[in-house]
Amino acid sequence: MSRTDASALAELTLERNFLVHILALIEEDDPATFADLALGEIVTLVGARRGYLALSAPPDDALEKPAWSATRGFEDDSAPRELMSATVVASALRSGQTVHTGSAQQDERFSAADSVRRHGIEAVLCVPIGRPDSAAFGILYLQGSTSGDEPRFSTQARHMAERLAHHLAPVSHHIVRAAAPHAADPTTPWRARLNGADPLVGKSPALADAFKNATLVAPLDVPVLITGPSGTGKTALARLIARAGKRAARPFVELNCAALPEALFESELFGALPGAHSTATKKIVGKVEAAEGGTLFLDEIGELSQGVQAKLLQLLSDHRYFPLGASTPREADLRIIAATNVDLAAKVAAGQFREDLFYRLHVIPIRMPGLDERRSDIPLLAESFLTVASDRHGLGTLSLSAAARSAIERADWPGHVRELQHAVEAAAIRAHGEGTQRVEPAHLFPAAPASPTSGRADWHASLKAFQRGLMEEALAATGGSVPEAAKRLGIARSHAYELVRILGLR
Repeated sequence: MSRTDASALAELTLERNFLVHILALIEEDDPATFADLALGEIVTLVGARRGYLALSAPPDDALEKPAWSATRGFEDDSAPRELMSATVVASALRSGQTVHTGSAQQDERFSAADSVRRHGIEAVLCVPIGRPDSAAFGILYLQGSTSGDEPRFSTQARHMAERLAHHLAPVSHHIVRAAAPHAADPTTPWRARLNGADPLVGKSPALADAFKNATLVAPLDVPVLITGPSGTGKTALARLIARAGKRAARPFVELNCAALPEALFESELFGALPGAHSTATKKIVGKVEAAEGGTLFLDEIGELSQGVQAKLLQLLSDHRYFPLGASTPREADLRIIAATNVDLAAKVAAGQFREDLFYRLHVIPIRMPGLDERRSDIPLLAESFLTVASDRHGLGTLSLSAAARSAIERADWPGHVRELQHAVEAAAIRAHGEGTQRVEPAHLFPAAPASPTSGRADWHASLKAFQRGLMEEALAATGGSVPEAAKRLGIARSHAYELVRILGLR
C-alpha cells in the first residue's frame, strides 16, 4: 500500500470512528454535554490548539446567544468569545461556507478586526453546522494547528473539519429538538387565529409567514390568490382562510381548473340551462351557484382559457354571471379564493393571462413554501404522516429511526408534502411487513439503480454500505456476537439486531 493510500485509509478510519462516537451520543439528553464531548473528539482529530462549538435553536443567534456551547484550550473558558474572532465567525455564518486562513493577522479580510489584532490570532478554521432554518444550527471554530512548527491548518485538516461538521449536523439537530420540544414556534400566534390549522404541520419561519398573511386576509371579504409549488398544501390553506372568515358557516366549493376539458368547464363553473349544449338535458347547477353565500376555491387558475377569464373577471367585478343558455344575468354572493403553481405574472407578460384579472385576485399575496424552503419541518411532517398511516392501516406503533430522520430531511422532494406523505405511508407498510416497528432509510428509499440524477438512491446506497461495513467489521471482531458488536459500536443491542436483520447479515 502506498503512503498516500495509507494516509487516506487512516483518515477514513478516524472519520468513521468519530461518526460511531457521535451516533453513540444520540441518546444524550443534554445538548451542552453532547457539544462538549463532540468538540473534544474534533479538536483531537483535526489537531487544533483551541476549539469552540456552539449550537442554537433558532431564532437564537449561533454566536451571540448560543443555547449550548463548549470550549477547548482557551485560557479563560468562561469567555471564549472574547479570545476568538467574531469577524471570522460572522463571515462563516453569513456565507454558509468554511473560513480557512493561515493567519487572520495577515488576511486582508480580517486583519483590521480588533479581536484579531488584540489577541494575535493566526490560523483559523471556522465551519458552519447545519442551516439557519433547521432545528439546530451552530458553528465550529478551531484555532492553531498542533502539527509541525507552523500553527497552520492544512487543506487535509480543513476537509476533515468540514466532514466532521457534516456528520455533526443531523445528530445535533435530533438532540436539540429532543431537549427543546417546546422551543419557540413562530407559527403559534397565527395558528391561534386560524381555527383548525393542525393539519398543516410545521414550525418553520416560511410556514409562519404564510399563516401570517392568511390571518390578515381571512376576515376581509376580498379575493385571495395562493401561490406555490404543487403538493404544498394550498387547498388546506384555502380552507383555513374560509373557516376564519365571515362566510365560515356557508359552503366551501372546490373546482380544479385543469381537471375538465375547456368545452365543459364553463358549464361546470357557471351552470347551464336545459338544451344549452348537447349534454345539458336538464339544468346543471354550476359551482358558482353551489357556493352561494360561501367560498368558491378555484385551483390551478392559471389553466383557464381567455374566454373563461373574461367571464370570471365579470363575476369578480359585478358579482354577476350568465349560466350557459341564459339571456339574463344571475346575482352572485360569494368569495373567490384561487390557487396556482405557475408564475401568473409571467403569464400576464406573455399575454396568456389577463392583467386585470391577475390584479383583481392578487390583493394580498400568499405563498405556500415548498419543502426546500422549510426543511426543518420535514421530520415533523414525516412523523405526523407515519402516525396517520399506522392508524389507517392498523400497523401498530411505528417510529422513525435517527438515520431515517436524517435521510428524509436531506432528500429532495420535488412533489413536496404530497410526495413525502406517500413515501412515508409506503415506508410504514414496508417496515410492518418486515416485522419491525422502526422505519429505516431502506424503507423510505428502496434500493433502485443508481443514476446521476438519483440523489435519494445515492444517499441510501451510501448509508446502507456504511452501516453494512461497520456491522460486518464489528461482527467479525466479536466472533459473530451481536451483543458484543453492539457494545463495540456503542449502540443499543436492539438496534444492532435490527441492523443485522435489515442488512441481511448472518
